[in-house]
Amino acid sequence: MNLTFRGIGFTPTDEDREFLDKKLKKLSFADDYLHDLDIVATKESKGIGFHLDATLHFTWKKEKVVSQDAYELYEGIELLADKIQAAAKKEKEKTMKI
Repeated sequence: MNLTFRGIGFTPTDEDREFLDKKLKKLSFADDYLHDLDIVATKESKGIGFHLDATLHFTWKKEKVVSQDAYELYEGIELLADKIQAAAKKEKEKTMKI
């Protein structure tokens, strides 16, 4: 799986990337069918917090977008990782039924 992580309004540090990698280890079950994962973290200019978007690219040419808002970046990454895992499982179940 190819992972892209970028920030808008801030520059992600190596620690941020390591934390993201650690949280996404839960996705090892999806390596066969999750081709690319693009994550964009936006630091909100008004107010406090972050908005995170993840685009999942599956091998059968389908894309799924999941989003998460959080006050802290690491909190947002944890919640987003859970949503990504749930979306990947759900998408696999859909294709297995076909």
